[in-house]
Amino acid sequence: MLGTAAVRLLDSRDTFDALDVVARDPYANVFVGSRIHAVGLDSWRLGAEVWGYPAGGTLQSLCYAGANLVPVGATSAAVEAFAERAISQGRRCSSIVGPADAVGALWALLEPHWGSARTIRARQPMMVAPRRARPEIWRDQQVRQVAVAELDILLPASVAMFTEEIGISPVGPDGGALYRSRVRELIESGRSLARIDGDRVVFKAEIGAVTPRACQVQGVWVEPALRGRGLAVAGMAAVVDHALERVAPAVCLYVNDYNAPARAVYRKVGFEEYGTFMSVLF
Repeated sequence: MLGTAAVRLLDSRDTFDALDVVARDPYANVFVGSRIHAVGLDSWRLGAEVWGYPAGGTLQSLCYAGANLVPVGATSAAVEAFAERAISQGRRCSSIVGPADAVGALWALLEPHWGSARTIRARQPMMVAPRRARPEIWRDQQVRQVAVAELDILLPASVAMFTEEIGISPVGPDGGALYRSRVRELIESGRSLARIDGDRVVFKAEIGAVTPRACQVQGVWVEPALRGRGLAVAGMAAVVDHALERVAPAVCLYVNDYNAPARAVYRKVGFEEYGTFMSVLF
C-alpha cells in the first residue's frame, strides 16, 4: 500500500476544496456534501473525520469516516491510501457505502483485516429525478410534512422500515433513544413526509441529505397490508414534487437491485438510473 502519509485529516481550511471534489458528482456525493455544507469539516462538529488524498498539489479524493465510511471521487491510489488509514484505526463504522467501484475495491483491501461483513449489497442502482413526477401520475394529496406532535405515530413505522431494509432493529441498548432523536430531527427540519390516516402511517419517506444541487430520499415505506394498491407511486410522486419545489433542483436515491417492486415504482414516477452504489453492512 501507499502509506498513510498520502492521506491527511481535513479541517475548516479545506472546506472550499472539499466541496469542489463533491461537486464533481453532486448526485453520488449528496450525503457527504450535505454534511460538509451543514457543519463544515471540523471533526468535533461533523461527528466524523474527512480524509483527503491529494494529487498534483490539489485535493483529488475524499473519504468520510464516521458511522459510515464513504469514499468520494476515489481513484485506485486513493482507495489504497484510505484503506491503509482505516486498517490502522480499526473498524469504527457500521457500513461502507458509495459508488460500487470504489467501495468494492476498498472492501477487498479491508476484509482481510476487518473480517466478514453481515451483509453485502453489491449492486444498488442509483436513480435521479431531475424534474417533477410524470404529469399522468396521480399525486397523493394527503402526503404532507409530519408534525412533531405525530412523532409517536411515525416512530413505529420508521422502526419497521429500518428493520425491513437493514435487517436489524434500530432500537439498541439505549431503548431506541438515539433513533427516536434522529426521527424527531427529520420532522423538525420539515424533511419527514407521510400520509397518516388517523393514527396509522400509510406511506412515509424522508429527505435525508440536502445540498444546493440535489437531495436524497430515503426511508420509503408503505404499510404492508396496503401494498400493491399504487400508494407508493402516488406517495413518491408527491414527495418528488415537494422536494423539487421546496428543497433542491434534483432528487436522488439508491435501491437494492433485487427490489424489483421499488425499482418499478421509481421508474414509473420518473426516476432514471444514473450509477451504481454498493453497501457493506456490519
